[in-house]
Amino acid sequence: MIQSMTGFGKSMIELPNKKITIELKSLNSKNLDLNARMPSQYRERELDLRNKIAKSLSRGKVDFSLYVEVTGEATTASVNTEVVKKYLQQLKEIPTNGTADEASLLAIAMRLPDTLKTERDEIDESEFNAIDQGLTEALLEINEFRTAEGNALEKDFLLRVETLQQLLKEVIQIDPERIEGVKERLQKGIAELKESVDENRFEQELVYYIEKYDITEEKTRLENHLSYFMETLNSSGANGKKLAFIGQEIGREINTIGSKSNFAPMQKLVVQMKDELEKIKEQLLNVL
Repeated sequence: MIQSMTGFGKSMIELPNKKITIELKSLNSKNLDLNARMPSQYRERELDLRNKIAKSLSRGKVDFSLYVEVTGEATTASVNTEVVKKYLQQLKEIPTNGTADEASLLAIAMRLPDTLKTERDEIDESEFNAIDQGLTEALLEINEFRTAEGNALEKDFLLRVETLQQLLKEVIQIDPERIEGVKERLQKGIAELKESVDENRFEQELVYYIEKYDITEEKTRLENHLSYFMETLNSSGANGKKLAFIGQEIGREINTIGSKSNFAPMQKLVVQMKDELEKIKEQLLNVL
């Protein structure tokens, strides 16, 4: 069973005076690349949240967002009285010819810097426990999303591997015809020279060229690699990197068959095999 690295998870937490929303988004990446966005007062628990995410999402480019909306009357801001008094005192010293009253001066003063002070709001344990539970729910949702995406990828891989296996069967079927063609071309070339040749030496050279173009080992290895790919696809755990390595081995055997084939019908099959493999490799980039 494979998982995709693409996913989305979300949870909402209702507290007496605030609403907290947690979102997780992930895309493919070679390793875990975690970006966290949250209000500054929650940063003291960021490491705990990161560790929890890392244990659940081992790979991928992950965006973790924590949004807070105050719904009650609780506030951390208060008027900096001493600063406001000083502003008022200075404003009164400015001549206004009686056009500015106390209320308008106060309105001006409150718009000046540092008139409000914000006290740091500590996170109590009950609030963090609620956030931790919300993160658990978001992680569960994103992993379900990843599993569903992985199932779709698995179906696609199975179809493409079956296509590769069918193309390999066609390669095996036309291989004797290809070898016979090599023999005929060599014999025709010798005949066109109109020279007498040593039959024993000719047989030796013929065996050499046939061995040079022989793809028996490549066919066997390719068949084994395709079977191993299917086996790994159905195994447990994160298999993305392993499947990518097997994909490279599959490509190596296909390339070797193509370079040795020297036979148009077989080269056409090799092109089709390369096309299917490229589509597999593109999708493998997103497998956990």
